[in-house]
Amino acid sequence: EVQLVESGGGSVQAGGSLRLSCVVSGFTGNTYNANMAWFRQPPGKEREGVAEISINSRNTLYADSVKGRFIISRDNSRKTLYLEMNNMNAADTAMYYCAAGPNWGLSPAFYKVWGQGTQVSVSP
Repeated sequence: EVQLVESGGGSVQAGGSLRLSCVVSGFTGNTYNANMAWFRQPPGKEREGVAEISINSRNTLYADSVKGRFIISRDNSRKTLYLEMNNMNAADTAMYYCAAGPNWGLSPAFYKVWGQGTQVSVSP
């Protein structure tokens, strides 16, 4: 059974940076053959897509709200997905989730495997 475990969340001031990691385990072979993505759920709001990346990292997709500030990457040799978050603001405050699935698109319905989440808080 594939498992995803996020880390790297925390509190930061506006304008600061954080780097999230998501370690993948429980699959056979050298590369986890699935698209991967970061989603977030702000307090009292629905889960929304942040960024996704294809198996071989050739394709990425970002939500407009994070474009130019966040960078998604994956290191298949380390079985790890990353999200580098820069120039953060209060609107980035949310629980961040790592996800994996066969489809392409920043919709939670496209993703089948989820981590437990890591909390990110940005103070003004």
